[in-house]
Amino acid sequence: MSILSKKSYNITLLQLESTSSYSKNLEILLEHIKANADKELVIAPEVYLTAYDYDNFDQAIAFYDIAMDAILPLVSSQIVVLTIIKQQGEHVVNQAIVIHQHKVVYQQNKYRLFKIGNEDLYFKAGTQEAIKPFSINGVTYALLICFELRFKELWKQIEGVDIVLIPAMWGKARKKHLEVLSQALAVMNQSFVVLCNSANNDMAKSSSIISPWCDVLIDDEASVIHHTIDLKEVKKVRRLISMR
Repeated sequence: MSILSKKSYNITLLQLESTSSYSKNLEILLEHIKANADKELVIAPEVYLTAYDYDNFDQAIAFYDIAMDAILPLVSSQIVVLTIIKQQGEHVVNQAIVIHQHKVVYQQNKYRLFKIGNEDLYFKAGTQEAIKPFSINGVTYALLICFELRFKELWKQIEGVDIVLIPAMWGKARKKHLEVLSQALAVMNQSFVVLCNSANNDMAKSSSIISPWCDVLIDDEASVIHHTIDLKEVKKVRRLISMR
């Protein structure tokens, strides 16, 4: 039975705080991957394993290989999504990776860097063209990384997908922006939006699963959020409210 023909699609959001210990963060992530092996999708916040640890940037870059060696063997039928700091040629990127069946099946470098947070001083930006739909087991996805949620041209670029994935490290001062934009994206693109934000003290939390009808599951008190969606709702809303 394909995922699209199933009524239930199970999602786990890991609304976690990044500690100063990369190894501890990895240990926690591995525990959650194991505990949610029966879920279709597990998503972690942006750069959860290291955060933006510019004071120890070389160590954060080097941790990529350690993390991947530990994560890949654990991920079989589920899909795991996170972003991670990575050396790519002569540059460093903030790369979203989608892991399935023990391998990286999709990767996308952050295109819109948050200059207020000095990301442009440390990272090489990805390209707009690289932000595009991809499919796993008959479900179509797209990825926007944190700040990229603000750019309407990217919404247009990913129209038609079933699920938009948003790993984020979005600040508390702009919490309302995060909630309004992610909900508007779900309504405008008639897609599910799966947002997973950091729980660090200065972050907005607001991790949520939003249906194309704008039904919103959100819980700022939870470190782990489980929810089951029906992917057929995407076809229903697009049939009843035609935007073409």
